[in-house]
Amino acid sequence: MQRTAAIGLRLSARVCYRGFSVRKATGICSSIFTSSKVTAVNMNSGGKPRVYVTRRIPKEGLDLLSKECEVSIWDSDDAVPQDVLLKNIPGISGLYCLLSDRIDGAVMDAAGPSLKAISTLSVGYDHINLDECRKRGIRIGYTPGILTDATAELTVGLLLTTSRRLAEGVTNVKNGGWGTWKPMWLTGPGLLNSTVGLVGLGRIGMAIAQRLKPFGVKRFLYSGNNKKPEADSLPAEFVPFETLVKESGFVVVSCSLNAQTKGLFNKKVFEMMSSNAIFVNISRGAVVNQDDLHEALTTGQIRAAGLDVTTPEPLPTDHPLLKLDNCVVFPHIGSASEETRIAMSILTTRNLLAGLMGEEMPEEVQL
Repeated sequence: MQRTAAIGLRLSARVCYRGFSVRKATGICSSIFTSSKVTAVNMNSGGKPRVYVTRRIPKEGLDLLSKECEVSIWDSDDAVPQDVLLKNIPGISGLYCLLSDRIDGAVMDAAGPSLKAISTLSVGYDHINLDECRKRGIRIGYTPGILTDATAELTVGLLLTTSRRLAEGVTNVKNGGWGTWKPMWLTGPGLLNSTVGLVGLGRIGMAIAQRLKPFGVKRFLYSGNNKKPEADSLPAEFVPFETLVKESGFVVVSCSLNAQTKGLFNKKVFEMMSSNAIFVNISRGAVVNQDDLHEALTTGQIRAAGLDVTTPEPLPTDHPLLKLDNCVVFPHIGSASEETRIAMSILTTRNLLAGLMGEEMPEEVQL
């Protein structure tokens, strides 16, 4: 059985788990039972704004939030079911959510006019209906910048895992495939004297390039809407997208998902790329047409691919991409360093508190 728990610090509430309550101090905690779930609703307002947290989050972020708010939380590492979410949010002032939550008009209707701010523990916010937020005057906080270093580190690891065939090597060691030494066994292209193309040279793209430069990359290319002055420090050349995919031995995708980039990497684009190219995507799964990617990998149109994002997530275990030796798939762990996740939880809390107090958010989506 999964559980929700209403958590109120400042010793102002009880904690309810699966129908059992432990008194922390004076206060009332009311539990509403369903056939398989327990919904805990904190009824002790004490003048504090009510907020709902859609997942178990790092203690540091939760403690900070609970000092200022009456907090109800879906106390699980799994996503809150949509029906449970809708039942628990009427009358809340703030919503603390994650990338995998669907925050649409129905959620905002259920929360009602009291909902003033939504804060997501992610740099992406395409899971939130921006038009509905704009119409209702609901502010949105997110966490760009703070995960830049961790994501850049992971990208380098994913690129090397893919190009140097590290996952294949581990598999061969475990299944007995490690036999007599062969000169060209498990070889792949190196970064020395290579051309790396970055589709999207924002904060994460720059951090990736800075980490790749010491490997002896000969040439950096980037594409996007505008030339970036900071690219001169690499140096990196601003080129048309078509030039980038044709001339790069490594194509790294770090752009945002929008109408222009959705499905950007399709059959036509993969056909422009070198047959020796390594494709790496750490942006959003929807930037890539996965059927076309599978075809490119199985026909030898490109050499290999490394993905930290897919559509859907998680990717089904029987998905065709997972059957390929030349496709490495990570479970969307770009920001998964302990320090980064804790910092993200704190920033998400600070955004939400600022939104509730009518103050400037540290990081706010401009609607």
